[in-house]
Amino acid sequence: MDLEKRYELCVRNLQEVITPGELKTLLETTEHPRGYVGFECSGLMHIGTALVVGRKMLDWVEAGFKFTIFLADWHSWINNKLGGILENIRIGGEYFKDCFKALGLTEDRVRYLWASEIVDDSDYWAIVVRVMKNSTLRRIKRALPIMGRSLDVGDVEAAWLLYPAMQASDIFAMKLDCACGGMDQRKVHMLARDVAPKLGFKTPVCLHSPLLPGLRGEAVSGVFDEDEAVNRSIRTKMSKSIAQGAIWVNDEPDVIREKYRMAYCPPRQAEGNPVMEHARLIVFPHLGVLDIDRPSRYGGPITVESYAELEKLYISGELHPLDLKNAVAEAVIKILEPVRRYFKNHPENLERLRELQITR
Repeated sequence: MDLEKRYELCVRNLQEVITPGELKTLLETTEHPRGYVGFECSGLMHIGTALVVGRKMLDWVEAGFKFTIFLADWHSWINNKLGGILENIRIGGEYFKDCFKALGLTEDRVRYLWASEIVDDSDYWAIVVRVMKNSTLRRIKRALPIMGRSLDVGDVEAAWLLYPAMQASDIFAMKLDCACGGMDQRKVHMLARDVAPKLGFKTPVCLHSPLLPGLRGEAVSGVFDEDEAVNRSIRTKMSKSIAQGAIWVNDEPDVIREKYRMAYCPPRQAEGNPVMEHARLIVFPHLGVLDIDRPSRYGGPITVESYAELEKLYISGELHPLDLKNAVAEAVIKILEPVRRYFKNHPENLERLRELQITR
């Protein structure tokens, strides 16, 4: 594969690349760059994780990356996920592995690595200490939004301050070329870029995906970034805190249809419209088209071949919000079919996770 094609695979559908020049140099000089995304193991997976970040990981693998899916069990423990009990968190991690394997990220294509596998090394903790010694308390606290914590949070657990330092250290300990993730991860990636030359480590290229908004158009309270646009994208992203605005990868088709039917979807408006964003960030990257099945009295069926075309149709009023909702719902159901099929044949970890959530 030529350099131009590899570069396009790496950057398509991203929101931010730090920096394009560094990425091009990396691809010119390294046949198999090392990249990763880290995931807290915190319960059911939503489609932002699966179909936005998951799609990008497939792109990076196709571009020749040696890619690691990092199951951050210790980080989840620090962040009090699944009751802050490591045994529960590992059940969540095994379920996450199932989700990604169902989407094509099988163990012959990517490496799955637990945080537990690297924290036993004293050299790892030496890196953590060096990162903290080359940072300030203020800078570490500014990175707490990677945990879903607001910048204006008051008193914090002392353990939380380890989290950003550990995440930066993960990048160095794994000798990574690229740190990948959503825009909510950018602060800790910038921390890693700042301290890398001071500590003699490679400065990572950072590849950031946009955040998928929740369907209700609601925002959580708090301040997560000084950039207002980034802050709003973090506050409105799909999350467990607004459950009815989230599509879980294990939702049944009728549940998905109902959630889209109830979604916030202002007519003739693309900006700030979560259903339009789901079309842009999920449907077109996965399917390339959006099939809209509507009665002939409302214009009949139509196949839209680009997001730009969809936006024009919707803003003009030629496409009704309900028709858009129905079309996006059916597209997401189609994209998630491999996941439904996988868990039908491998239900064990999903059942364990659901039982765990019930007993909690």
